[in-house]
Amino acid sequence: MSDPNRADARPTLVTGATGFVGAAVARRLLAAGHRVRVLARPGGDRRNLAGLAVEVAEGDLRDRASLERAVSGCGALFHVAADYRIWVPDPAAMHRTNVDGSRALFEAAAAAGVARMVYTSSVATLGLHRDGTPADEATPVTLGDMIGTYKRSKFLAEAEVSRLVRERGMPIVIVNPSTPVGPRDVKPTPTGKMIVEAAAGRMPAYVDTGLNIVHVDDVAEGHLLAFERGAAGERYVLGGTDMALAEILAAIARITGGKAPKVRLPHDVLWPVAIVAELAGRVTGKEPFLTFDGLRMSKKRMYFSSAKARRVLGYAPRPAERALEDAVAWFRAHGYLDRA
Repeated sequence: MSDPNRADARPTLVTGATGFVGAAVARRLLAAGHRVRVLARPGGDRRNLAGLAVEVAEGDLRDRASLERAVSGCGALFHVAADYRIWVPDPAAMHRTNVDGSRALFEAAAAAGVARMVYTSSVATLGLHRDGTPADEATPVTLGDMIGTYKRSKFLAEAEVSRLVRERGMPIVIVNPSTPVGPRDVKPTPTGKMIVEAAAGRMPAYVDTGLNIVHVDDVAEGHLLAFERGAAGERYVLGGTDMALAEILAAIARITGGKAPKVRLPHDVLWPVAIVAELAGRVTGKEPFLTFDGLRMSKKRMYFSSAKARRVLGYAPRPAERALEDAVAWFRAHGYLDRA
């Protein structure tokens, strides 16, 4: 294996670099001296690649031949891409991308002689404690604990990666980011949408839940640290600060000079709204603004510990309020807060 502590002369392939986390990873790798090649779908949104000195390999996780072309000649792989949606009309399509596509990519990379690989999983695959205390890489969990298609697909994909390491000796390190926020969330992500609505003063109420907030650039730094210092088959939570949703909204209000919502809605009163929203989504094909799975997840406090990444990798995320400040500033500068 080549020395992971220095950039290989061969290209490093990054999947998902047109997206939020993947773009941050690609930028961090470029800053570290890597030659970066990115996998991008033909005709996809490439705003996050603007101005970056990267080579573009067109392809798709569902097209194995394109994956084989993309990894050819590469010395390293960061597989960040995923179909990340809380609601999907066709769960099988998400499985093909997140599970089958990940397996195909790593198999192609191994066949091409790629020496070092990092897989971006998610804290969605981890167990949670009933009392709300922070969970970690060792918290017990089963497939039955996974709420929704996305979480199930990421759980199964991570299981496949672990199998490839265990049975075939593939050099894959796993990272589990929590809830990243920050600049260049162009889509935006579900969390980004929440920040936009709160910063624009369009969130009159909230539910009692909790998230672990981390700056997207710290997540990118964690990827590089995992590449340089992580052990194959091990997983590392890349998180930040545990915050109740009320605390997050209060922080956004301080940043914008606005007012945080005071009304806390009981989860039960929102079930009828979710029914109507999902029915409308099935008619229109558009993602509902509220879903059953989203409500079920919000009943849990998704708090996580990054102690292992801090201890083993030297991971050191900045305070969550800094991440929220950067997110609000970017959304404001790019006109998101002005949209109806």
